[in-house]
Amino acid sequence: MAIRNILRDSDGRLRKKSRPVERFDERLLELLGDMADTMHKADGVGLAAPQVGILRRAVVIDIGEGVIEMVNPEIVWKSGELVDDAEGCLSSPGEYGMVKRPQKVKAVYRDRGGVRRELEGEGLLARAICHELDHLDGVLFKDLASEMLDPEELG
Repeated sequence: MAIRNILRDSDGRLRKKSRPVERFDERLLELLGDMADTMHKADGVGLAAPQVGILRRAVVIDIGEGVIEMVNPEIVWKSGELVDDAEGCLSSPGEYGMVKRPQKVKAVYRDRGGVRRELEGEGLLARAICHELDHLDGVLFKDLASEMLDPEELG
């Protein structure tokens, strides 16, 4: 697999809505593998295809329990809230903001083979799912932040 360049938040492509994945083929498998490698190399917990310049609805997430690949994901249920917690993004290195997210979510998506799956996430996983799916609609965490934090205050 290859490490891809991560777009910075000033790149206009990150503001575009991604198109659904229609073909579950070798190109998709390569993209998902490259995204996972890129995310791990950058010490992230999630990466969306638009962040590597591909405007397709695909994300990878790894909160320390193994890579989750989500193709054409959609959140179908939300519950509770994580009250303003610090959030960052690989497209905005060194920047953090306070973002309110659901405590729990349920998402439906396709796996790399096109099989429909469901995933319930809580806490960090719920936050990562919401954050990455926002990227698919051209939304950055800074758009949702109630305040941006001084990196020196984070220690």
